[in-house]
Amino acid sequence: MNVIIQQIEKRQALFQKVSKNIYLMAIKDGFLAAMPVILFSSIFILCAAIPPIFGVTIPSGVEEWLWKIYDYTMGVVGMLVAGTTARCLAGSMNRKMPDGKIINETSVMLAATCGFLLLAITKADGSFAADYMGTKGILSAFISAFITVNMYKFCVIRDITIKMPKEVPGSIAQNFRDVFPFSFSVLACALIDIVARAVLNVPFGEVFSKLLSPLFAGAESYFGLSIIWFLIPLFWFVGVHGPSVVKPGLSAALYGNTEANLRVFTEGGHPTHALTENFGNFIGELGGTGATFIVPIIFILFMRSKQLKTVGKASIIPVMFAVNEPLLFAAPIILNPYFFIPFCIAPVANVLIGKFFISVLGMNGFMYVLPWATPGPIGTVMNTGFQPISILLSVVLLLVDFAIYYPFCKAYDKVLVAQEAERVEEIEEIEGIVPQLSPESATAIVDNNETVVVEEHSSVATMADEKELKVLVLCAGAGTSAMLANALEEGAKETGAHVIAKAGAYGSHYDIMPNFDMVVLAPQVNSYYDDIKEDTDKLGIKLIATKGAEYIKLTRNPAGAIKFVMDQLK
Repeated sequence: MNVIIQQIEKRQALFQKVSKNIYLMAIKDGFLAAMPVILFSSIFILCAAIPPIFGVTIPSGVEEWLWKIYDYTMGVVGMLVAGTTARCLAGSMNRKMPDGKIINETSVMLAATCGFLLLAITKADGSFAADYMGTKGILSAFISAFITVNMYKFCVIRDITIKMPKEVPGSIAQNFRDVFPFSFSVLACALIDIVARAVLNVPFGEVFSKLLSPLFAGAESYFGLSIIWFLIPLFWFVGVHGPSVVKPGLSAALYGNTEANLRVFTEGGHPTHALTENFGNFIGELGGTGATFIVPIIFILFMRSKQLKTVGKASIIPVMFAVNEPLLFAAPIILNPYFFIPFCIAPVANVLIGKFFISVLGMNGFMYVLPWATPGPIGTVMNTGFQPISILLSVVLLLVDFAIYYPFCKAYDKVLVAQEAERVEEIEEIEGIVPQLSPESATAIVDNNETVVVEEHSSVATMADEKELKVLVLCAGAGTSAMLANALEEGAKETGAHVIAKAGAYGSHYDIMPNFDMVVLAPQVNSYYDDIKEDTDKLGIKLIATKGAEYIKLTRNPAGAIKFVMDQLK
C-alpha cells in the first residue's frame, strides 16, 4: 500500500496543475456564482412537486405561478452561467495580463451571453425556443465563454481597438475600446452556429448534446460511475480537491439529467438517470468526499484510541452536513495508508448500489438540486419524492460503508492505542500541569503529544494595537473556512482583540480580498498558495498557509487562533 501511495504522491504536482487549470476553475466558479439562482429555484420546485406525492392538489393558478418562477430562474441558468463563467475566466486571465492591459469583465459577460444565444437558441414564430436556455445549454455556455474571453485577450494584447481622444471620459472611451472584441466574439459564435446548421441541420447546442450523449451514457453506466467516484476521492487523498478536478467536465450531465428526471416524473414516468448532481452529493459523497458519514460514529462507539474518539466527537456534526475536513485532517485520513482503500472504495460501492436501486429496484432518480450541505439520508429521501425505498437505500449505504471502513479503522486504532500507551507518563505529567493554569488567565489544549499554552488574554489584546485586523479565511467551499473564522470571532470577544474574520471560498474571493488585511488558507487550498500570493503581494495583504493538524487545533481554541494571526504580523 505504501508503494501505491508513493506513486500517487509522485504525481501530486500533475494533479494540482489540473485542479488549477483556469478553464476548470472558471467553470466551477461560474456555477458557484449562479448557485443562488439554482438553490432559489429548487425551493419552488419542491413546493410544486412534493404536495401531489401526498395526494394534495395545488390550485392551478398557484401551481402555474410556482413553475413560472422555476422557468424564469433555473430555466435560463445556461444563459446566466455563460456570463458568470466568462467573467470568472476573464478575472483569472487579468491576473496574468501585461501591465496596463485589462479585459473588461462586464463586457465579456454581455458578449458571452449574446454568443450563447446564437449557439444554443433557435428563434421560431417571433420568439426564442427556451429548450436550451437552461441546463441543456450548459456546454454552449462554456464554449461561448471561452471563445469570448480569448477573443478579448487577443484584441487587448494587440491593442485592436477604437482609440478615442484624451478629452473623452474614460467610461465612454472604454465602451468604444470594447467594440472590436465584442464584435469578433459574437461573430465567431454566429459562424460556428452557421456551420453546425449547414453541416448537421441542427443548432450548435443540439450538436453537442448528440455528440456527447454516448459519453454521458457511458458515464452513467456502472463502470462509468465507478470511475468517476473513484477519481474524486483519489485526488482528495493526495490533498487535491477532487470535485474541482472531476466534476466540471460533467456539469452539463449532472444538472441536465436532474432536470430530465423531474420532467419524466411530472409526466407520470419513472426517472432513471443516476448521474445527477445530488446523487453524487448524497450517495457517492455521503458525508463528504470518501463517503465518511459513518466514520465519526465508528470512532466514537468502537475505537479505543483517545485521539480517534476525540476526532469523532469533534467532527460528527460537521460530517453530517458534508463538511468532513475536520475528520480528514485530524484523524488524519488524507495520506494515511490505513485509509487509502476505504476512502476510495466506499464511494464506488455507494454509487453502484444507488444505481442498482434506480435501475433494478425502481427507485426514482434524483429530481431536484438541493444544497450540498443537506444531510445525505435526508437529501436522498427528499430527492426521490419521499419514496420509502430511499430510506432502505440510506440504511444499506451506511451498513456497507461501516463494513468497508471498520477493519481499517480498527487496524489504525491498534497502532494509536499502542502509541498512547507509550506516552502514559508524559500525558500524566501534562495533566498535572494544566490544572494549575487559571481559566481567566490562559487557555490550554492538549493534543496527544504536545501542549500549547496561550498567553494571557490581556497580552493577546495588546498585540492588535488600535487598528482593526480583518482576516479572510479561504477553503474550497466556505464550509471549513467558517470554522476558523468563527473561532477568530469568538476569540476576539474573549480577548478584546480588534479582529474581524470572514469565511470565503477559493475562486469567489477575488472581489472581496482587497477589503482584508490577512488571508489564511485552509489546508485543502494550500496548493493555490503561489497563485494567491501574486494577488496578495500586489494588494499588500499578508498570506498564511496552515497545515491540517494545526488548522483543526486553531478551530478548537479561539484565543489560540487570535494569538496565531497576531504572531503572523510580527
